[in-house]
Amino acid sequence: MKPSKKYSIAFILTLFCIGIHFYSTNHVMVENVYSERFFPPFSSILRWGLGSIPFSIGDVLYGFFICWLIMELVSFVKKAISYKSISIKEYLKEAMLSFYVLCTAIYIVFNIFWGINYNRKGIAWQIDMPIEKYKQEELGRLNAMLLLKVNESKKTVKEKKETYPNVQQLFEKVSIAYDTAAMQYSFLHYRHPSIKSSLWGWLGNYLGFSGYYNPFTGEAQVNTSMPKFLQPFVACHEVAHQLGYAKEDEASFVGFIAAMSSKDTLLHYSSYLDLFMYANRNLYYVDSVASKKYRDGLSADVQADIKEWREFNFAHQNPLEPMITWVYDKYLKGNEQQGMMSYNQVTALLIAYYKKKGDL
Repeated sequence: MKPSKKYSIAFILTLFCIGIHFYSTNHVMVENVYSERFFPPFSSILRWGLGSIPFSIGDVLYGFFICWLIMELVSFVKKAISYKSISIKEYLKEAMLSFYVLCTAIYIVFNIFWGINYNRKGIAWQIDMPIEKYKQEELGRLNAMLLLKVNESKKTVKEKKETYPNVQQLFEKVSIAYDTAAMQYSFLHYRHPSIKSSLWGWLGNYLGFSGYYNPFTGEAQVNTSMPKFLQPFVACHEVAHQLGYAKEDEASFVGFIAAMSSKDTLLHYSSYLDLFMYANRNLYYVDSVASKKYRDGLSADVQADIKEWREFNFAHQNPLEPMITWVYDKYLKGNEQQGMMSYNQVTALLIAYYKKKGDL
């Protein structure tokens, strides 16, 4: 491709990026037009097209893309070394232009396919639930409530002698939970389910991800190699991303609503455990003594699960994880979130929900 044509493409793509940025600043328009009218049918079509395929197309595409990047990098280094010093500047200039075109194209597709949802009004606005800065006492009450719920749900699981389902059965349970939730909140209607086991779950154990949403294919990936008691809530969380709740705290809250709409105790326990850990961590930052008191109040069976969880994470530690966490933290901050702390912000939504409903 001629450099002049590539510059023209770069200029047009830049205009598109600027347009997306300015459109995204109008949160009401994003909610009413993109998130409520465009995205639901568009994402449903993606899931309809790929949902029946038994493996993750997105994982395959990511694998090919990474291999392609590596080959391009090797080719770039070889050409840069072989070029004469007079022409190396021109070559680097052309390479940087190609890289810019690639990045802007990915940015545009990412946002049109899903990313603009980061700028929507969100679930609290949809259900008319004011979010206020909570007090320490309210955080303590939330810990007490979640402690009771997680212990009760674990006790019920044990008394019923419930066993965790296989992967497909779990995904069906999650889909049914969303169907039930949609009876009260129609915007949570989950058409054409597309939840899949991640092909890179073994790698995710070391990179620290339990699941993710692929915005380019509309698939929800769950790392099904992690402890089974974590998987139900992770699946609920990822489906929330599929429905357009991009922010991590909102996805967790929507996942919680879906899980609580189900009669399945395994979904209840998984959700309460995960949310208790978030709330307890937040309390630790302001009152470590109270945090420990609630943590010590967990039943022996729950403590055993947390021990398994901790040992699993310890067994999959790697020296690159801090760097990966840093990169993901920057990604979240670049999308109107509070970095890795965004996951903990579900606490504010839970407190507001408790005030509105009187229960969790």
